Amino acid sequence: MIKVNELNIPTLDDLNFTNSKVMVRVDINSPVDVKNGKLLDDSRIRAHVDTIRELVNKGNSVVLISHQGRPGDNDFTDLSEHSRLLQKYLDLEVEFVDDVMGPYARERIKNMKSGSVILLDNIRFVSEELIEASPLQHSRSFLVKRLSPLFQGYVNDAFATSHRSQASLVGFPLVLRSSAGRVMEREVSALAKVFNEEDSPKIFIMGGGKVLDSLRIIENLVKRRLADRILTGGLIAELFAVAKGLDLGKENLQVLEKVGVLGLVTRARKLLLSGAPVEIPVDFKVEREGKVYEEPANKVNGVIKDIGSATVGIYSSFIRDAKTIVMRGPMGIIEDERFRESSKILLRNSMESPGYLIIGGGHMISLLGGDVNVSSSKMHVSTGGGALLLFLAGEKLPALEALDISAREVLKK
Repeated sequence: MIKVNELNIPTLDDLNFTNSKVMVRVDINSPVDVKNGKLLDDSRIRAHVDTIRELVNKGNSVVLISHQGRPGDNDFTDLSEHSRLLQKYLDLEVEFVDDVMGPYARERIKNMKSGSVILLDNIRFVSEELIEASPLQHSRSFLVKRLSPLFQGYVNDAFATSHRSQASLVGFPLVLRSSAGRVMEREVSALAKVFNEEDSPKIFIMGGGKVLDSLRIIENLVKRRLADRILTGGLIAELFAVAKGLDLGKENLQVLEKVGVLGLVTRARKLLLSGAPVEIPVDFKVEREGKVYEEPANKVNGVIKDIGSATVGIYSSFIRDAKTIVMRGPMGIIEDERFRESSKILLRNSMESPGYLIIGGGHMISLLGGDVNVSSSKMHVSTGGGALLLFLAGEKLPALEALDISAREVLKK
């Protein structure tokens, strides 16, 4: 059982499904080439192999459910190609059923043999899955009422969609013995460190261009006193620099105004005045007339593209003393090779430090090259996306709450 944010999340170790029929909610939603309909990346498919194989090896018959895209979008397709890739990585037959809850799907599920695997079609072909509602409401949906009697258990392995309150994520745990899968378990176990006082000091490295999202996260970290230091880079650093009264120059103010950041200065200033442990760069790398210069933060002449070397040194000293490091977003414009170095150095120092590192996906993953070797027991790369963002911002994740309800109400029956 994993305890996180006052929730108790059962794992496969707690329920130990054997010789049962188990529904597994996976997230194999993948980018699609709109020209030919082929999947461009199968990393999410590969991520669930451990959970599925473990269940199969214990004699369970496994039915997988997932979504792909949204109705009306170019990537809204069936799951036939996903099933072929799953079969490749599992190295066992995966039957694709082009139905979700109709008579054909239910008949195929009823006739499954021990150790077999079925992938039902895109769960969003069912209109109920597009509705956001409470777990109780979804437990009474046609989807849950038609499918749940066919199963002895439910496993949610789809952390990346755990911020959705949809039938396949929150309805089944109220009527079936339910647990987190191994992907979900790894995500939740890693993020539990954010709330564990014993895993301090905690350093949060916040960068990238999603300023409002980052500001919401920082506000929650400060409110709940979860962070010992918040190291800023990217546009969020520029926002706090302006809030502190630093003159970043006309060009950078125009950039901030263009992306709608200047309206957030008051919120950032309020955090600084409250004593929030927000660290602002002491220098920046700027581009001026096509050349790169380093400028002190109080005398910027050029367009800011990265944090400077002095700031990298200061941030690295904080990282060396941390027990938990959460890195979300790069420090500079990493699409340009000239402004990747600071992010790479901080990432490398975080990986080599004694602390546990959580990488918030996105652009930071692209910096993970083969030049640094690190034990997976010391690092977690989150696949969470929106779920991770909302988790760090203090929002509730409905799928986790549903598993907690299941632990309290269903497992005791």
